[in-house]
Amino acid sequence: MVETQTQEETHATDAAAEANGEVIVRVSNLVKVFRDFWGRPKARAVNDVSFEVRAGEVFGLLGPNGSGKSTTIKMMLGLLNPTKGFIDIFGHGPRDVKTKERIGYLPEESYLYKYLNSAETIDFFGGLFALDPKEKKIRTEQLLDMVGLSATQMRTVGEFSKGMQRRIGLAQALINDPDLVILDEPTSGLDPVGCREIKDLILNLKARGKTVILSSHLLADVEDVCDRAVIYYGGKVQQYGTLEELLTERDTIRFTLPALSEDAQQEVMETIAKHVPKDEVRVENPTQNLESFFLGVVENAIAKDEGTSGSTAGNEVAEFLRADAPVPTQADKMLERLADKEAAKSVVQTAEAKPEQSAVDTAKLDALAGEEPKKQPAQQEARPDKKSNVLDEADDKLSGLLGDD
Repeated sequence: MVETQTQEETHATDAAAEANGEVIVRVSNLVKVFRDFWGRPKARAVNDVSFEVRAGEVFGLLGPNGSGKSTTIKMMLGLLNPTKGFIDIFGHGPRDVKTKERIGYLPEESYLYKYLNSAETIDFFGGLFALDPKEKKIRTEQLLDMVGLSATQMRTVGEFSKGMQRRIGLAQALINDPDLVILDEPTSGLDPVGCREIKDLILNLKARGKTVILSSHLLADVEDVCDRAVIYYGGKVQQYGTLEELLTERDTIRFTLPALSEDAQQEVMETIAKHVPKDEVRVENPTQNLESFFLGVVENAIAKDEGTSGSTAGNEVAEFLRADAPVPTQADKMLERLADKEAAKSVVQTAEAKPEQSAVDTAKLDALAGEEPKKQPAQQEARPDKKSNVLDEADDKLSGLLGDD
């Protein structure tokens, strides 16, 4: 007898997996060779790649164009078959249907129906996961607000800029509240405000226990959000580890101090000079990065209530995706279904209890119209007795044959 887990039990298992640092994506000795029409090897896109992704972490896939990142992602999703090696996701192969239900995917290029508006687009993808219509509508509104497209939801996707298409693509990737989110170049085409919001969203998904795989060329984005990363080149893994392990310079130390007076600076420099040559010491004021400065300018514009016809900034994460959002239990869902049934039953009882509408008094209507009331013929008198007529005709014919007058 095969036992199946409910969605709540699956979430509980995932939470336990996160606490134990369980591996939910395992890539082992993966090879992908593309061949030409005659079956001859044309390109070895992925060459003996192995790594693991743990539950609840943000994992980065880095590398220049053509290094094999997108090919690896497509094999994770079951869109391509590996030439050698294997991929294990949630304990199953990439083509397992139940596994796909727990994955959200944002492709590198947005392939959307250009004649649907943004609300219809999210509704369509929600229908693929057979979401409850009421829940689907709530999530659609929250996601459109989160990605800053509420004011433009009636415009067709074909009219959107690339950045706005990335925003709606991100919304469709999250409609099923996935346990594993795979983002291929999520900030491509986005303005700095959108990039910051995407990074905040990724951190929020991590806080909620979701696992995120992020592929990006923007290394600053990866540095801000990723726990671990793998660096590709030529289809091979060149470096693999935590960001701290990869980026820490072991032979250099940095001191950060508040602003000092000239005398204090001189005293500190004299002390340091006893241990380090003077030409190896650098003293300068720290600067903020351009992203922080740009975001500050935009925030000031929003505070002044400056209008915009494009996507809006400063949007909150959708409620059902927030780290503090309660996960509904089986009991909660049962109570909600019972409440819906009781409400439907009440409507039916109210309809049955309504008195029937009285028949229209045509006589009064005729009187109001100035006409004489029409007499309603009695049913018995109005309807001729067909049976009696037939008998009378038969009797007449018989009398004629017998010669009766």
